[in-house]
Amino acid sequence: MEWEVVIGLETHAQLRTKSKIFSGASTTYGAEPNTQACEVSIALPGVLPVLNKEAVKCAIKFGLAVNAEIAPRSVFARKNYFYPDLPKGYQISQYELPVVGKGSLTIQVGDTEKTIRITRAHLEEDAGKSVHGAQEGMSGIDLNRAGTPLLEIVTEPDMRSAAEAVAYAKKLHELVQWIGICDGNMQEGSFRCDVNVSVRPKGSDKLGTRREIKNLNSFKFMQQAIEYETRWQIETLEDGGKIEQATVLFNPDTGETRSMRSKEEANDYRYFPDPDLLPLEITEADKASVQAEMPELPQAMQARFMQDYQLSAYDASTLTASRAVADYFEATVKVFGGEPKLAANWVMGSVAAKLNEEDKDISASPVSSVQLAGLLKRIADNTISNKIAREVFDAMWNGEGDADAIIEKKGLKQVTDSGAIEAIIDEVLAANVAMVEEFKAGKEKAFNALVGQCMKASKGKANPAQVNEVLKKKLG
Repeated sequence: MEWEVVIGLETHAQLRTKSKIFSGASTTYGAEPNTQACEVSIALPGVLPVLNKEAVKCAIKFGLAVNAEIAPRSVFARKNYFYPDLPKGYQISQYELPVVGKGSLTIQVGDTEKTIRITRAHLEEDAGKSVHGAQEGMSGIDLNRAGTPLLEIVTEPDMRSAAEAVAYAKKLHELVQWIGICDGNMQEGSFRCDVNVSVRPKGSDKLGTRREIKNLNSFKFMQQAIEYETRWQIETLEDGGKIEQATVLFNPDTGETRSMRSKEEANDYRYFPDPDLLPLEITEADKASVQAEMPELPQAMQARFMQDYQLSAYDASTLTASRAVADYFEATVKVFGGEPKLAANWVMGSVAAKLNEEDKDISASPVSSVQLAGLLKRIADNTISNKIAREVFDAMWNGEGDADAIIEKKGLKQVTDSGAIEAIIDEVLAANVAMVEEFKAGKEKAFNALVGQCMKASKGKANPAQVNEVLKKKLG
């Protein structure tokens, strides 16, 4: 039997606010345990929650970015469950009336474009954190994170492979950073995904029983977890077993998922409207105010790069995959003032390669956009060749100064004097008579070999185009 996997994602994006969603306590990461656990977060008697306006603005921003419905009226609810890191015994969330309704996000997997439907995005508070092993044989509770604002973004079960799920998660990860609502730090838990996985016979329109893989904080682990879970469910069904709805965890050391508990249904949480919070009302004026602060979105910027800079769809898409990269590219083009394609090639080529090699973000690049533009100017005016430019770039990356200083210090200026180039070529031809004869006998490769010898003799400084031109004339 052929099987089909069906995947939906629930993503928790921690919102970039200075204070918690219902109190003025700090959300700064890394503080000593329980130093940011305020009275509201730990539910001391008599305290009341007050909604953080900035968290609401973040939710509206997201809704606008994914062309979603933004509810004029939404309601906060109490989600009741008992766990050591939840001192109130309930989490304030949204249930029947979320702030953001139906929207969509388009992903690219290989050559295929696909639209993933977003069901809803709702505001809620984070729980605390259980800490195991800080003291031998004991577990502790850190409530610093309790009350941190989250936007939970839920999709329809529209993905049909681990590759699609990862593509969606990456696109969402970049988007929430692009619009400035989440720092996207997966190691610190700012962006974490729960993945619902089920399988069904290919061609069936009936959904199978799903299992939810909790708290995946790496795209690599997400891919591995989905692939393992898919195989496990198929093998279980083919062996005559039955899939039980459950919450599972992924162990990256073994590459396996394991059941943690049976999966709760919505009615298990006994949702009811929070009596301490008024309904959230968002006016058209509120939306217009947020819209005015929105940055240019990736798709619009991609179209502009193609039109204004005459870049291909591939180049424009690559450069707008990250707002930081797009900003770096545009800053380079502005200072360079030359051919945007040359700037694009260097940003996507040498700069990206070095960043990947050293596992750095472009914000930490040792070569600034102004420095890169300075290097491109020297390529454009034929001061240096592309080959020498790579040597200069490496020196810039290592902190040896800007392009002009390095070119001067190392004597790397390109030789463009026709007399000097002719003299070099004459020496090469005289020393490589056999190669000249091979070329005259019809072996084209011999010409390239002679060019190489000329460039070697000039220590890479001769203008390659001039070498080719003069050499062709001399060989007749």
